[in-house]
Amino acid sequence: MDDRTPDTSAAATVPLLRQRSMQLFVGARMAMAFSMQMQHVAIAWSVYALTGDPLSLGLIGLVEFMPAVLFILITGGVADRFDRRKVGVASAIAQSLASVFLLYAVASAAPNLALIYAIVFFLGTARSFAQPALAALLPDIVEVADFPRAVAMTTSSLQVAMIAGPAAGGLLMAWSGPALFALAAALNAAAALMIAFIRARQSLGEAKKETGFKSLLAGFSYVRANRLLLGVISLDLFAVLFGGVTALLPIYARDILDAGPVGLGLLRSGPAMGAIVVGLILARLPLRRNVGAIMLASVAAFGAATILFALSTQMPLSMTAMMALGGFDMVSMVIRFTMVQLGTPDAMRGRVSAINYVFIGASKQLGDFESSLVASFAGAKGAALIGGVGTLLVVALWAWRFPELRRADRLE
Repeated sequence: MDDRTPDTSAAATVPLLRQRSMQLFVGARMAMAFSMQMQHVAIAWSVYALTGDPLSLGLIGLVEFMPAVLFILITGGVADRFDRRKVGVASAIAQSLASVFLLYAVASAAPNLALIYAIVFFLGTARSFAQPALAALLPDIVEVADFPRAVAMTTSSLQVAMIAGPAAGGLLMAWSGPALFALAAALNAAAALMIAFIRARQSLGEAKKETGFKSLLAGFSYVRANRLLLGVISLDLFAVLFGGVTALLPIYARDILDAGPVGLGLLRSGPAMGAIVVGLILARLPLRRNVGAIMLASVAAFGAATILFALSTQMPLSMTAMMALGGFDMVSMVIRFTMVQLGTPDAMRGRVSAINYVFIGASKQLGDFESSLVASFAGAKGAALIGGVGTLLVVALWAWRFPELRRADRLE
């Protein structure tokens, strides 16, 4: 892991997916995502079997995401001060160990709920270090001109894992819970091995010289001072906060669409299907100009698709709306991720990536709570409709308050 200087002149002439480091990066991200999605199914099933309490299911996501918030000042700093590959390897190994611990906790004669939550917290801690390190590593693997396509390819591969992972998790859980966690441990171990062999540029000198609490807060200061980055990150945050309908899908599947559990599974997979299609298009035809206006338009279309879903009473139309949600979200996701990575100095990329990860993750968690809360007094249709309209209002407000975003032309 000492040779970190790729042959960039040769790499520039080789298609992205034929570049060895890109193959290893995508493979590692897919393995970790597939493992995570499988384990989400198994953990939720095991916890609900123990408690029979829906609240215990909500606590799983909260416990897993909590470390990202608690350690936000540390995780980004680690990604900027140390070799990001080594951070990624250590995080993948830690996630593999967590899978082994979960195997023991779930397969024991008397499963302990507190122990399962503790392991989930450990798993979330490992992921909170992996996310900013790997996000900041990608720009050191590919050339700037290839970066938008690399983001689209990576994100599309993660969407594949989001579709296949839960399905595999359900099948394996029905057959053998221990086998599921053993496979998850093996996938994370394989991811660690792949990350170790990635060749990347080394440009972390400035970050290694920074010390103290001021260094930890530098990421927040940079985002606050950079109006374009602030606009990009906050737009996605509030769009997901208001426009998310994931928590409402069981209500729609059972009470509105009469689609049953199979329909619920299709609705949940709809956004990932749309995201994969759009991701493949963006990988082949990357965005070149007017990216700020395109991002605003894609978020507005996301809001419009949410309204369409809110008003639909037919499964085919609802499925179309969910796929559109995922497709438009993919456009804004690629633009946001690319702008955040290319618009941030390499020495600060880890800290800014940690902020981005926490903000977007927090918006998803709070968005599920917000939609459930509104649905409790306005109904599921009312909650989805209010969320879609709220997203459109956010786009209008951000287009006015962040002219830098509206006028942004190129990704780099």
